[in-house]
Amino acid sequence: MLPSARAKAAGAPVEVDISKIEPGAMLAVEWRGKPVWVVHRTKEMLDMLGKHDDQLADPASDMPQQPDYCKNANRSIKPEYLIAVGICTHLGCSPTYRKEIGAADLGADWPGGFFCPCHGSRFDLAARVYKGVPAPTNLEIPPHKYVSDALVLVGADSEA
Repeated sequence: MLPSARAKAAGAPVEVDISKIEPGAMLAVEWRGKPVWVVHRTKEMLDMLGKHDDQLADPASDMPQQPDYCKNANRSIKPEYLIAVGICTHLGCSPTYRKEIGAADLGADWPGGFFCPCHGSRFDLAARVYKGVPAPTNLEIPPHKYVSDALVLVGADSEA
């Protein structure tokens, strides 16, 4: 039996134009009924990664929450772009993007990232989960590949 056209479309890859995402900004798209975030990380954001690994539950991304080609310090193919499923691994809430460093309500040591206000889970700008929060694992990194410098295909595996 083959899936219907509707079923194929529901799981089909989604093309995302990343050319207009300003540095520091996030774009949300839908893939398979889930929010997928594309964050254009700045050099400052990238420099913060690795400076708080001791506070993370899985800093090396050993849990299989990402394709092998994204098992690196940035959890991405291109360091400046994070592509992650925007669903908390605790109870399925959608965390908020909190890019500001040292956010007053999150503490002076907050390096920017994602905060789930429902139960307090925190994720850094590589979508890695902090220790001591309800979320058990890092956010999922979906399969994706770059078709060009301006276009990424979420839901299709990369050969990277």
